[in-house]
Amino acid sequence: MFLLDYIVNLSIFSLLVSSPLVIRSFFNHKPIKHARLWIGVYGGIVSVILIMLSIHEQGYSYDIRYAPIILIFAYMGPIAGIITGSFGLIARLISSGHWETAISGWAAMMIGFTIIYYFTKRYTPFIKSIILSSSYILIYIITVPIVFNVFRDNPFFHIQYILFVILGVILGFLLIESYVKLHRLNNRLSDMYRMVEASESKYRLIAENTSDLIMVMDKEHTLTYFSPSHEMVLGYQNCELEDVKLCRFIHPDDVEFFKNTIDRMFDCKESQALEFRLSHKQGRWIEFESRCVPVSGDNGEVEHIVIISRDISERKKAEEFLLQSEKLSIVGELAAGVAHEIRNPLTTIKGFIQLSKWENGADEINDLLLSELARIETITSEMLTLGKPQAVQLHRMSLRELVENTLELLSPQAIMQNIQFNLSVEDSAFFITGEKNQLKQVLLNILKNAMEAMPEGGTIHIDLQKGDEGECILAIKDEGCGIPEELLPRLGEPFYTLKEKGTGLGLMICNKIIKQHHGSITYQSKAQQGTLVEIKLPLAL
Repeated sequence: MFLLDYIVNLSIFSLLVSSPLVIRSFFNHKPIKHARLWIGVYGGIVSVILIMLSIHEQGYSYDIRYAPIILIFAYMGPIAGIITGSFGLIARLISSGHWETAISGWAAMMIGFTIIYYFTKRYTPFIKSIILSSSYILIYIITVPIVFNVFRDNPFFHIQYILFVILGVILGFLLIESYVKLHRLNNRLSDMYRMVEASESKYRLIAENTSDLIMVMDKEHTLTYFSPSHEMVLGYQNCELEDVKLCRFIHPDDVEFFKNTIDRMFDCKESQALEFRLSHKQGRWIEFESRCVPVSGDNGEVEHIVIISRDISERKKAEEFLLQSEKLSIVGELAAGVAHEIRNPLTTIKGFIQLSKWENGADEINDLLLSELARIETITSEMLTLGKPQAVQLHRMSLRELVENTLELLSPQAIMQNIQFNLSVEDSAFFITGEKNQLKQVLLNILKNAMEAMPEGGTIHIDLQKGDEGECILAIKDEGCGIPEELLPRLGEPFYTLKEKGTGLGLMICNKIIKQHHGSITYQSKAQQGTLVEIKLPLAL
C-alpha cells in the first residue's frame, strides 16, 4: 500500500515540476522579475499539494515535500528554498500533530541546506543536488529515528521513505535539466536560424543588386542558379535561363576553350580565370572576365562550379584607347626626331637643285625633283607639328568668320577645279574659345580632302548650326567618291591614308586638335555617295 502511495506522490510531483516548464516553452523567454520569489512560492504550493497526499503511519505523516525543497535550494538558493520550506512547514503543522518533531526537523534542514549552499554555490546544480540530498539523509537519520525515537525499530520504513524522497529529487532534476538542455538547444537553433536568415538576406541583397553575373553550373554545363543581374546585363528573363546549357549563349569561337577549361576544373579542382563573350538578347556580343570556383560535395568530388562574370567591354575600350595613345606618343616622338634629321639635308639638296635650275635653265628633271622635295618637306613639317608640343593660346572668336576666311583662301583653287562652296549658317555668330591657327589647319585639311575627292568638280556643303545645349556643329559634306563603311574606324590612325600620295597624318592631327579644344569629330560615308564630316565644339560662355 505504501508503495502505491509513493508512486502516486512521485507521479503528481513530476507533473507539477514539468507543467510550468512546458507552459513556459510556449512563451518568450524574457527574464521574469523577482524570479526567485515566484519560484519559491510555486515550490511552496507543490509542497502543500504533496503534504495533502501524505502517508499516515501510527499518528505520523510522511510525504516527499523535501524533494522540491532540495531542488529549489540547488537551483535558486536559500531565499527561494526557505520560502518553499515555509509553505511546507505551515501545511504540515495544519494537517497533523507532532509539531516539535516537524519544527525541529524543518529548522535543522533549513540551517543545514543554507550553510551547504554557501559552501557549494560555485558548483553545478547536479553536484549541489547530490550534496544536499546526502545532507538531508544525514539530518533525517539523526533527528527522526535517533533524536525523536520515531520507528527506531522499523529501519525499512525509513529507508523506503528516504529512497522515494531521493527518487523525487532525481526525477525533478532530470525534468529540469532536460528542459534546460532543450531550451539551450532551442536558443542555439534560433540564433542559427537568425544568422542563416541574415546571411541569406545579405547574399540575396548582393546577388539581386550586383551588376556582375553569378551563376552555378553542373557537370553537364547546365545552369542550376543564375543571379537576377542576367536580366539587366543580358536581357534574358529567368524562365529563358532555367535548365539551359551555358554554351548556348557563348560565342562560337569561345565555346571549345570554355568547355575544355570547365572540364579541366572538374578534374583538377583548381580555380580558373577566363574571358569569353556572351550573347545579349538583342544579338550583340558582350565580353566578360570570369572567375570560376569549383565546389566539392560530401564525397570530395567537384559537383558544381560557381562562375562570377564581369562586363569588361568598357575596360577593353579603355585599353584599346590607351594602346592607341601610346602608339601616337611613340609615333610623335619618332616623327619629330626623323623630321628634324631629314629637314637639314633636305634644305641643302633643295638649294643646290634650285641653283642648278637657275644656272642651266629649267628642265623636266629639275621640276620633278623639286616637286618631290616639296612633298618630302610637307611630310616632315606635318611630323614636326605632330610631335612637337604646341604653345596653345586660346581666344574667344567667331567660328563663322574662321570658316569664311578659310573658304576665301581655298576659293582660287576651288574655281580652277570647278568646285563650289555652299555655306549655310543657322545663326549670325557662333563664338567659341580656341586657337585660331590650329582650327584653321583642321578646316584646311578637311576641305582639301573633300576637294581631292572630287576631281571632276562638284559642290561642297558647309553647314554651321547649333547642336545640343552649349555646343555647335560644323558639317562638311562633299560629293566625291566616298569611303567604304568598313574603313571608317581606321580614319585618323597614323600613316593610314586612302590617297595615292597622302601622308596619313592630316586627319590624325585634326583629331588631336579637336580633342584639345574639348570637341569631337566624326565621319560618315559610303562608297560613291560622298563623305560627311561633323565637328562639334563647345560654345563660349
